Amino acid sequence: MEMHFRKLPAQPTGPTMPHDLVHAVVETALGIDDGFWGSMARGATFQGFALVEPGRHRRSGLKVLRRGGDAVMAAELSVNWAYRVWRGLPTEGRGVGRPPLTGDEPARTTGPLDAAAARWSAVPEGGTLPWRWGTDR
Repeated sequence: MEMHFRKLPAQPTGPTMPHDLVHAVVETALGIDDGFWGSMARGATFQGFALVEPGRHRRSGLKVLRRGGDAVMAAELSVNWAYRVWRGLPTEGRGVGRPPLTGDEPARTTGPLDAAAARWSAVPEGGTLPWRWGTDR
């Protein structure tokens, strides 16, 4: 599944990459195929997203999401944790919670996030970054 991320004008604060791009990178690096992008590939629908090539009707997309909602939420937590580690944000202390990633999982996301950040920073304002989920790194 190919997606295109459009670079909008720079903001004074905020993430260095779009959150959905971070999802694509981390889910691929960790082999998560039932997270956000895996659900999209299977036909799940999310508010604000429209398929370039329409598939089945919306109701079936909601069924996909209902069946896989727990896995999508687990992927969300894993992606957020990997992003925190990559950005050097606190991973311990009040309000942080238990890490959803263990062992070498955070380290497996660092190189792919570095590479994606380099690709993203090379995109001019108003340009797009094509990304193929599951294969681009």
